[in-house]
Amino acid sequence: MDALPDARLRALPQLQKLLELPLGQTLVTEFPRAAVVTALREVLENTRTALRHNGQAAVDSVALLDGARAALEAGRRPRLGRVINATGIVLHTNLGRAPLAPEAIAAVTEAAGSYCNLEFDLASGARGSRTQGIEPLLRQLIGSEGGLAVNNNAAAVLLALSGLAGGGEVVVSRGELVEIGGGFRIPDVIQQGGARLVEVGTTNKTRIADYERAITSATRVLLKVHQSNFRISGFTEEAKLPELAALARARGLLVVHDLGSGAVVDLRGLGLPAETTVQESIAAGVDVVAFSGDKLLGGPQSGLLAGRAAAIDRLRQHPLLRALRLDKLTLAALEATLRLHCDGVAGAVPVLRKMGQTPAELQARAERLVHLMGPLPPSWLATTGPTTGYAGGGTLPDAAIPSIGVSLQGDKPEPERLKSLLRGATPPVVGRIAEGVVLLDMLTVDDDEVAALANAVRTAITA
Repeated sequence: MDALPDARLRALPQLQKLLELPLGQTLVTEFPRAAVVTALREVLENTRTALRHNGQAAVDSVALLDGARAALEAGRRPRLGRVINATGIVLHTNLGRAPLAPEAIAAVTEAAGSYCNLEFDLASGARGSRTQGIEPLLRQLIGSEGGLAVNNNAAAVLLALSGLAGGGEVVVSRGELVEIGGGFRIPDVIQQGGARLVEVGTTNKTRIADYERAITSATRVLLKVHQSNFRISGFTEEAKLPELAALARARGLLVVHDLGSGAVVDLRGLGLPAETTVQESIAAGVDVVAFSGDKLLGGPQSGLLAGRAAAIDRLRQHPLLRALRLDKLTLAALEATLRLHCDGVAGAVPVLRKMGQTPAELQARAERLVHLMGPLPPSWLATTGPTTGYAGGGTLPDAAIPSIGVSLQGDKPEPERLKSLLRGATPPVVGRIAEGVVLLDMLTVDDDEVAALANAVRTAITA
């Protein structure tokens, strides 16, 4: 057995000796002593592991203390921070979905920096509703009798089923038993809501007669789930919302529509496929529609409920609502976003603006990026060309959005290595690999990010 690693292990300084060195004393003055001790222990343990298994050369005290400093400084940096999204995925779930409009950001800043009338009615001086700023806007925008807001759409569906079908049965088509992000499934949501699932129809065909035959004295809700994150095509048939609403009225039941992505504008105006809007769902006679606030609406993470006053009031009184309620910052951002829609300036919502960009805008941004990169090393080439972006976030799964990208081709570093270096930039850049090269998609890059992106590329390819 090689005795050399054991000798190197014995040569490692003790933690206390490291703390007593001038560099160690400096660390203790700059960082909490407990944090320094923890960092040094981790560095020493990692060094021991490397010596045992990797044949690493001996490490001196300065290197150990430098390693601890690097860990301590990294720990001080915020874990959550800005990134440049160059993936072409507008509603990128891993990158925070919808960026907020300036009006929403300003509303958050004001609410965060002072006291606010979160649950206080200024007119009466009495306690008020937490969603007092949201409900009138929802009624105005959607044309519904009532509205509520909770912390995401899964929570909205859970509250709707708990409050309207708890202890009873929920009838849903087999073709709509979807799974959303993170492995959460509609059957699980129904079960957690205290209701029993009744599946009807087949994967590809469910008719109104299937719902009618399934209704019993225990039935409470007919659930319609929009196929927002997948599509079934070909030999298909589904019951329409007006049919479900008419059946529910005739049998004394309620219709809940899980609309998911939550379009409130006609997306055809952006050159995208038609998507059922929340307004259309309400007009079809649905009692409660649930949809996301951070997808096609373009606001903060939230789940919205709109519908008939009697149904919404039942949900408002449900004890689960308190567990699902929104904080003041999210409410401020949501109110500002809804107001943009109500005021007819939905184009100011970043998500909709990005998806509606023209080829000329994207081409100009790509050319500006290449120009700002400046002369590249001889082995590198940056070229602009057409590519395809997507809405993302479980919305518009079939809708490819024409875009323009900048391809980076060179011998070193390899594409995966280049992607990693870009992620380490300030701010980090997240791109994608297409046809063996790193591609930066202009669909999701803002004009004011181009200079920083160019700097990140220059730094990465010369690393």
